[in-house]
Amino acid sequence: MTRETRSRRQRLVPSRTINVRHITKRELELGKLLYRDDGLARPRRRSDCISGPRPCPYVACKYSLFLDVTGRHRSSITLNFPDLEPDEMTESCALDVADRGGATMEQVGALMNLTRERVRQIEVKAKDKAATALLKFVGGAG
Repeated sequence: MTRETRSRRQRLVPSRTINVRHITKRELELGKLLYRDDGLARPRRRSDCISGPRPCPYVACKYSLFLDVTGRHRSSITLNFPDLEPDEMTESCALDVADRGGATMEQVGALMNLTRERVRQIEVKAKDKAATALLKFVGGAG
């Protein structure tokens, strides 16, 4: 059994993380030229974008499946699908997926280019964080 078979990762191309501190000024200028602002106002609420174009062109949105911006000071960008352009994605918005209802770990993994095990680990961490927040809220209310 190969590693790809065990992990059940749908895609052979892994995500790619870029440290923002290592981007040169030249690369930033090139990026501005390649990806110009189209002048459209970005949606502020779900109601603003629910009937918008798909795949969603707003890859900087925190619900975009195309990339993730992480770090305390937004210090890294993870391209979840480095071999695709945003308009080539079949699913581009986590809110669209959530509106359809539940999804299996395999489905979430395929949407985010993660293994099922990594999705499970993130789920456990999120549940622990939510439980801690709930305990603080309930404890502070009394």
